[in-house]
Amino acid sequence: MIQELKTAPLLVHLRSEQLERVSRHAERVVLGADQLLFSQGDLAGRFYLVLRGQIQLFRLSTGGAVKVIELVSAGQTFAEALMFLNTPRYPVCAAALTPAELLSIDSSDFAAMLRESVDTCFVMLGALSQRLRGLIGEIDNLTMHSASSRVARYLLAKSQPDRRSVRLDVRKGVLASRLSIQPETFSRVVKDLGGRGIIDLRGSHVTILDRAALAEVAGVADNMDLGPLPDGLPEPRA
Repeated sequence: MIQELKTAPLLVHLRSEQLERVSRHAERVVLGADQLLFSQGDLAGRFYLVLRGQIQLFRLSTGGAVKVIELVSAGQTFAEALMFLNTPRYPVCAAALTPAELLSIDSSDFAAMLRESVDTCFVMLGALSQRLRGLIGEIDNLTMHSASSRVARYLLAKSQPDRRSVRLDVRKGVLASRLSIQPETFSRVVKDLGGRGIIDLRGSHVTILDRAALAEVAGVADNMDLGPLPDGLPEPRA
């Protein structure tokens, strides 16, 4: 379990004795596809590290509409910032998109450990600051770019410069919600990009036929301008 904990950027810099302490209070959680982990408003006593699979964080409106807030993949943590609040409650629901395995970490004990080490607190603040930077970039993406630009930016960010193939590893409806567009709008944008010879979509596989044209739709010069991925997935490696 200690080796699994070290896969998270949030935890990798903890000392050996700290990792051992976290592991003593951690629990393994296995979820089936679409199984709920917690609901919006539940008391937040634990945070989570995804070991395999994907978790979607979403909010439900009073009318029952679903808005996907984030997609969390292996090696990423979520709900950790809530440990700094008094009597915290989860502001979102969490459910498995695919069969998933997680480590559930005791927030109270982790916060107590932070109080004992100023250095560890600064490491934690650095990790949370990176998360905040990503959220600010995402707000910019959602408010400053059209639906076509958001889809194009997503495809560019998911692909590597030397590869043309992109696999849509989440359902299109979930991805559309994550990009803050309607599913029919997502389908229309993809169809338009295909009709213009920019991409070719076959099932869940997208082939980028004209990367320069896709970058023009995205409004970027190259992948360096994209910022963090809008779906919570790790950035592609060069």
